[in-house]
Amino acid sequence: MTPRIVVVGLGPGDPELITTETLNEIARIPHRFIRTTQHPSASLVLDALGGASAFDHHYDNAASFEDVYALIVDDLVSAATQHDEVLYAVPGSPLVLERTVQLLRARTDVVVRVCSALSFLDEAWRALEIDPVEHHVQLIDGHQFATAAAGKHGPLLIAHVHANWVLSNVKLSIDDAADDVPVVLLHHLGLMDEQIIETTWSNIDKVIEADHLTCMYVPHLTTCVGEELVRFHQLARTLREQCPWDKEQTHHSLVRYLIEETYETVDAISALRADDPLTDDAFIEELGDLLYQIEFHATIAEQEGRFTMGDVARTVHDKLVSRHPHVFGDVVVSLVGEVLSNWEDIKNAEKPERVEIFDGVIEGSPALVFAVKVQQRAARFGLDWPDALGALNKIVEEAQEIREAISQSDPEATMAEVGDLLFALVNVARHLDVDPESALRGAIHKFRSRVLGVQELSKKRGLDMAKLDLAALDELWESVKVQSFTSVVT
Repeated sequence: MTPRIVVVGLGPGDPELITTETLNEIARIPHRFIRTTQHPSASLVLDALGGASAFDHHYDNAASFEDVYALIVDDLVSAATQHDEVLYAVPGSPLVLERTVQLLRARTDVVVRVCSALSFLDEAWRALEIDPVEHHVQLIDGHQFATAAAGKHGPLLIAHVHANWVLSNVKLSIDDAADDVPVVLLHHLGLMDEQIIETTWSNIDKVIEADHLTCMYVPHLTTCVGEELVRFHQLARTLREQCPWDKEQTHHSLVRYLIEETYETVDAISALRADDPLTDDAFIEELGDLLYQIEFHATIAEQEGRFTMGDVARTVHDKLVSRHPHVFGDVVVSLVGEVLSNWEDIKNAEKPERVEIFDGVIEGSPALVFAVKVQQRAARFGLDWPDALGALNKIVEEAQEIREAISQSDPEATMAEVGDLLFALVNVARHLDVDPESALRGAIHKFRSRVLGVQELSKKRGLDMAKLDLAALDELWESVKVQSFTSVVT
């Protein structure tokens, strides 16, 4: 005899909505199982003569929901093989978003009979006062929202939003959804504490403590779901939960990787070529690595209950809107300088605790960036050259002071004077609106390219570069410079 599993549904919540067939099967079959005890009608199975076994322990121990469902199915098939026939009770209807039933039906080693049951859908249509057929409502699993709702505008009924973090993930699935998109949260349908809450997209994870009897209805989305970003967010969480290395990381241990990925992104930018699409691929890869570092930190904070990626995105969004009143408000500007001035004024208003000249300047910044920031702050208080010429004259003065320190064989003075010269060079760059970091990197790349050119040219001429004197190297250098100039002109 082939083992047999009879599947019954416990309806949307109210025990009075359970069918007579289900009650009869519960009474008839002595070996009973229930997917979860977290349901208002679970007692009808648990309190029946002989009781029932629940699978709640799998939710606590398995790594993912898909693993939970697979374990439940294996346990049911084993029980059916042992007892010939078992009963399996699930919340709602066995035919609506019930993954374990789908997996059971795919098995060839058991016979599965499914009893009809009222689902939460019927209660949802009652509460919403709509005909789902006429409105063309699409049913979406909240756990698969990023992929299942990709490209859809609605109306959508979203089930399995059993926790506020699921609602947050749903919200984050759409990159630029309007905050005022109307949403209806349906909570404990058909029960005494039923709630029908009309809210907006930006608040879906704030107005209620969602549980296994919560779902949401979206009449219309103005923007489609951004599948890739949500898949990426889910990947970061999975790695954090399942990878031994990721599990051990902290905000502090990840600092070195954040810095490394930032510099690798800078390298990719430097390598960009308008006529070479492959350089875009490298840039995309490095931007992705940098983005993952941000996701990693947000995932750690989410696990600690501190904040989520949604908080990060919302904070920077609101800050940028606030600091661009000339775009999102009625402020009128015509020059870049006015934009920057407004930006600083708004920053100061946001952080009134910063009263000292250099408050907020990050001392851990790379030295060139640190120098620019310090000079900019001092300039606000008039401590600045009126133009680039004054700053340029200072370079001559600092170079002479280096000569004097060298002549006195004073290493400490020499180091100090070299620092002053570098600082003066940054001042010139700032006055000329040149980013000193980019300028220096450009010079380094040019120098490196010419050194490689000298090496290649010496090989072509049968020369050993390491054995050449300065005059010979200089001749090769000038030849490479001419070649470089000619290739640029042509």
